[in-house]
Amino acid sequence: MLIHGTALLGACLLVGRFLGGQLARLMGVDGDVGGVGIVMLLLVGATALLRRCGRLDTHTSAGIGYWGGISIPIVVAMAATLDVRAAAGGGAAAVFAAVAVVATCFCLVPVIVRIGGADPRRGGHA
Repeated sequence: MLIHGTALLGACLLVGRFLGGQLARLMGVDGDVGGVGIVMLLLVGATALLRRCGRLDTHTSAGIGYWGGISIPIVVAMAATLDVRAAAGGGAAAVFAAVAVVATCFCLVPVIVRIGGADPRRGGHA
């Protein structure tokens, strides 16, 4: 199976991680600050630029969509793992704050569904 858009994603990854490292260095933080977010912004910007110039074919567009779709859950899982480690090491207040945020999110799901106009009894479709 041929995956298109890998070179563009790779270039965005290298630039974004570099910029995230430089931003961390400027802030005096050890590690990477926002590198993955920068990567995604660069990927979206490059895709829009290529599409506007007419140089983005359908296969490459689908490949970029694939890589973007597979990267986001991985990044969220990595961030969640780091947050859990930090919360556990931060004491009871941090754990309580994390539990409160998750509980609030669960409670807001019905509100968001009503705002979106979806009817959960019909499978969530409006």
